[in-house]
Amino acid sequence: MPLLAVLVLAAGTYAFRIAGPLAARHLDLERLRAPLVTAAVVLLLALAVTSSVADGQDFTGWARPAGVAVAAILAFRKASFVIVVLAAAATTAALRLMGIP
Repeated sequence: MPLLAVLVLAAGTYAFRIAGPLAARHLDLERLRAPLVTAAVVLLLALAVTSSVADGQDFTGWARPAGVAVAAILAFRKASFVIVVLAAAATTAALRLMGIP
């Protein structure tokens, strides 16, 4: 990697790291907390939906979205992480064993 690229990346990383404390002095972070939490939830939800229904340009089939739906329901009901993952995997595996792609 050229030295210039390393220096530019280092400067950018330093700028981002210093921007947080500097911005905290000038922004009301309590007022921004709720929109930032909502934005994070929406981003994670969009990632989960996209990765559960699409594999490249193709539809993944119904087994994977069903497993994700089971995981979402259990997570909403505050089940433990291990239970959520095992139930989602079991749902997907059972549907695939029944021949549902």
